Amino acid sequence: MTRPALESLTLGQILDRAVAENGDGDAIVYVDRDFRLTYNEFAHVVDQLARGLMAMGVAKEEKVAVWATKIPYWVALQFATAKIGAILLTINTNYKSAEVAYVLEQSDTETLFIIDGYQDTDYLQTIYDLVPELKSQERGRLASERFPELKRVCFLGQEKHRGMYSLPEVMALASMTGKDAYAARQAELDAHDVVNMQYTSGTTGFPKGVMLTHYNIGNNGFWIGENQRFTAKDRICLPVPLFHCFGCVLGIMAIVTHAATTVILEKFDPVQVMASVEQEHCTALYGVPTMFIAVLEHKLFDKFDFSTLRTGIMAGSPCPVKVMRQVIDQLNMSEVTICYGLTENSPVVTQTLPDDDIRRRTETVGRAMPEIEMKIVDPETGVVLPSGQQGEVCCRGYSVMKGYYKMPEATEKAIDSDGWLHSGDLGVVDEDGYLAITGRHKDMIIRGGENIYPREIEEFLYRMDGISDIQVVGIPSKKYGEEVGAFVIRKAGADITGEDVKDFCRGQIARYKIPKYVAFVDGFPMTASGKVQKYKLQERSVEYFPEADAG
Repeated sequence: MTRPALESLTLGQILDRAVAENGDGDAIVYVDRDFRLTYNEFAHVVDQLARGLMAMGVAKEEKVAVWATKIPYWVALQFATAKIGAILLTINTNYKSAEVAYVLEQSDTETLFIIDGYQDTDYLQTIYDLVPELKSQERGRLASERFPELKRVCFLGQEKHRGMYSLPEVMALASMTGKDAYAARQAELDAHDVVNMQYTSGTTGFPKGVMLTHYNIGNNGFWIGENQRFTAKDRICLPVPLFHCFGCVLGIMAIVTHAATTVILEKFDPVQVMASVEQEHCTALYGVPTMFIAVLEHKLFDKFDFSTLRTGIMAGSPCPVKVMRQVIDQLNMSEVTICYGLTENSPVVTQTLPDDDIRRRTETVGRAMPEIEMKIVDPETGVVLPSGQQGEVCCRGYSVMKGYYKMPEATEKAIDSDGWLHSGDLGVVDEDGYLAITGRHKDMIIRGGENIYPREIEEFLYRMDGISDIQVVGIPSKKYGEEVGAFVIRKAGADITGEDVKDFCRGQIARYKIPKYVAFVDGFPMTASGKVQKYKLQERSVEYFPEADAG
């Protein structure tokens, strides 16, 4: 039976179909803790969690935020919220207090799931500091002064914490929701309902909540998997984060739409990646180029067997030719693919195909996905440009977001009246339809696959005493592609140092956003109309930061 190009299924229906196709096959596997669930077992966990959420009072269209690493129940929460019509809001695990507070407030989040912490951030203490009422109020009846919509906080683990539901308690509440009520809730859902929200920054400075539907990410995930020739026999090693689309769409949705197996790692570790691939006979591996380099250059690389690998995805930043050759020859990934996209497009716009040659896979990001239109336009006039000319990349189709949460003006700016999503990226399309990304119309910095928006850091640092003005730019780096650099004009009489600037950021914004380089200047290069010429600051970075490992 031939599958239609696009299907109007909810994420719950997609999971149900995978269960029907491959119920006894592995759905989720963790090598590092010997944890595995078949599709039948995984579906049972999802149903228990979904019914528990309903019993707690989680209503259709409510936001359920998850601030957690890729622990076993993260993926279950992705489908449990979908099955009851709630919206999963994914929070970057690197976020600090100020960033989490902004997301919870702007999104009107009603329910929050957290773990104990990650790296140098204590999530529990952060939430208790932001929501002190948790320590004195009854669970499920939270009345937070700062976050008036927040009703309940849950700990995504076994331990009990004051004011929070533990995971076993949420699961135990499932008995309070009857099967008929659960089925009735699912019957209310529509594939065009919002199911996922992810925060992405922009040139306006503050992150925007991108609203994605079942239809958006279900179909995009399917085609991502099709372009890797996935079947239920494939086993995909997934070391990338789940809080953004690389993990939860390119990964989870491409896998579940094909009833394949997710071999997951809670955090990236090259040895764990190699062990997982060998032990589970993985056929695909995902990562940004720096992850593949870490595996290829590891001293234990020759100790592991990669003969089962065939495909996978490299995305996040351009792939060097040398690395691509090593991935194909040494990792046996002859069909590895490259993707380009943005969260607002669910996310993949273009993807290379398994048969594309190395040049296509290193010099381009592939051709437009099925059912997605793409065009290159003049950024100033909007006129469509012919092949070979650089302009802004625009796309249109089923995958375009529903909009930014509570930001209608920003939504109208991103999606024009004809339905075209403006990416802000500059590119060139050749005569065969292959897209090459040539630059960024906006000032985004890409550090090791993480998108960093200078305006967000600038807005944060404007709060610091002693700073009169600041401009943040990308500084070339051999290891990460770019690092964050800050050019600061001090207030009169201020004697702040570069370390003071970094200290002000620590614990407040994600570590990867903290400027690695800080220079103090008397003024910025300006255009005649008074606009700061950031590219001139970048050109002077060698002068100001001779210690930088510029490529």
